[in-house]
Amino acid sequence: MELGSAAPLPEGKITEVKGRHVREGKPATVHLTDGEVREALAEPVRAIIQAVRTALEQIPPELSADVCDRGIVLSGGGALLQRLDERLRRETGLPVQVAEDPLSAVVLGAGKMLSDFALLRKISGE
Repeated sequence: MELGSAAPLPEGKITEVKGRHVREGKPATVHLTDGEVREALAEPVRAIIQAVRTALEQIPPELSADVCDRGIVLSGGGALLQRLDERLRRETGLPVQVAEDPLSAVVLGAGKMLSDFALLRKISGE
């Protein structure tokens, strides 16, 4: 959590990680950099960016103007990845912000949907 990021951090970080050496089976300590963690996260971050691009390509034209004006709001646990908002902003050219409480935003939004049956029917296509 401390080292993970979707784009380079302003100041590099290093942390000490303790665990069991896989081959030797004995306790070991290694120093891990934010760059190494970013490299390990590169593929999932690319997948997120591609999913956002695909979603943007599929939204109806009447919603495109709203997305251009209001941008994207990140929610859920992935929104906590450092600099994901900046990376998406750079990749999409759209405004991107992180929800005030990204972990609760998904549940609260789902709760609002369930309490508005007309909107739920409209979205589900019934």
